[in-house]
Amino acid sequence: MSSPVLRPPGAPVPGSVGIVSPRSLTFTEPLQLASGGSFGPYSLTIETYGVLNADRSNAVLICHALNASHHVAGHYADNPRDVGWWDNMVGPGKPLDTNRFFVIGVNNLGSCFGSTGPRDIDPATGAPYGAAFPVLTVADWVNAQARVADELGIERFAAVMGGSLGGMQALHWAIAYPDRLAHCVVVASTPRLSAQNIAFNEVARRAIISDPDFHGGNYYAHDTVPRRGLAVARMIGHITYLSDDDMAEKFGRALRAPGADGAFRYGYDVEFEVESYLRYQGEKFSDYFDANTYLLITRALDYFDPSKHLGGDLAKALAGVKAEFLLTSFTTDWRFPPERSREIVEALLRNERPVTYAEIDAPHGHDAFLLEDARYHAVVSAYYDRIALQLGLGERVGQLPEEAIPPHAELETVAGAAR
Repeated sequence: MSSPVLRPPGAPVPGSVGIVSPRSLTFTEPLQLASGGSFGPYSLTIETYGVLNADRSNAVLICHALNASHHVAGHYADNPRDVGWWDNMVGPGKPLDTNRFFVIGVNNLGSCFGSTGPRDIDPATGAPYGAAFPVLTVADWVNAQARVADELGIERFAAVMGGSLGGMQALHWAIAYPDRLAHCVVVASTPRLSAQNIAFNEVARRAIISDPDFHGGNYYAHDTVPRRGLAVARMIGHITYLSDDDMAEKFGRALRAPGADGAFRYGYDVEFEVESYLRYQGEKFSDYFDANTYLLITRALDYFDPSKHLGGDLAKALAGVKAEFLLTSFTTDWRFPPERSREIVEALLRNERPVTYAEIDAPHGHDAFLLEDARYHAVVSAYYDRIALQLGLGERVGQLPEEAIPPHAELETVAGAAR
């Protein structure tokens, strides 16, 4: 078992967690998969922030979304611009305060950011796994994360937290390991994908698979990348992350390089600013993300449905959970709209579980969960302050002012029956 540094709470450090270093954990015992097979050995890349207290009670697991990773906060010494994807959320004095909590980021199995994935070498063949890499599910990822907790000697998390796909993982943690987390924090997520969401994922996958450079998923052997398909897939996904209002404000119908007197150029190259933006996002994504990983993760999104074998009854799926919950949604998120979070809230209330729900009026669509919104962060800060009080972790240094508390958020804490 690896031993994280243990020490009493020290002097608070303001600002960022600073320079961080990832590390890799190798697991030789095969992981049993939901598909019926198994996979192993494998490695998972992790990062940790803060200090694990003596009784190991202050650990918080962060579950990442589609194109994120273990790199949640801080930056690397050799690349100060590579800042963690949730750095505005995690750090000293931030909503998830690393002066009090020990935070763990795990790169999921099948990813392309350090953990074993499709482009890694299969020891049985000496070639990249490619298309032979197994199809994974949210349950598989959570089971692998539980092994990380075992390795770190953490029997029970103070909280498991995630946004979007990460929220699905947090929800599955509460279902599959009810005794191993005290709190479940689910942000901008859903208990299952709608038909529309599955359709978006399928179109994105077909863009990749139909790219001539895909080569049935074994493009590594051809020293190529299905760049065009991956770029289009990202463009499709990116549209779903932004609200109509946000896109209108950023781009409207502005032209990229209009002709004389604002005339159209009457062609099929970039004409509007929004086209230029989407192409840039797609091309940038295709430079660093692996196409097989994209297929794998979007399919895991499709498969997630904890009530599938219970006649679609989410309350039955959540009947065994023991954690307290915080759910947060955003009014303009049309990918995972507030109705989906309310569905989880209602199912929890039917089981008389304590749940806090905040619906934030924010203009940024699904991406709002990644952005720094004072009202959203105040909700999360207050919730973690309550957890810290329960665990005797002390008060926050540099608390948000009272005026940051969201006056227009729909925020309610309920224990027992719905009201």
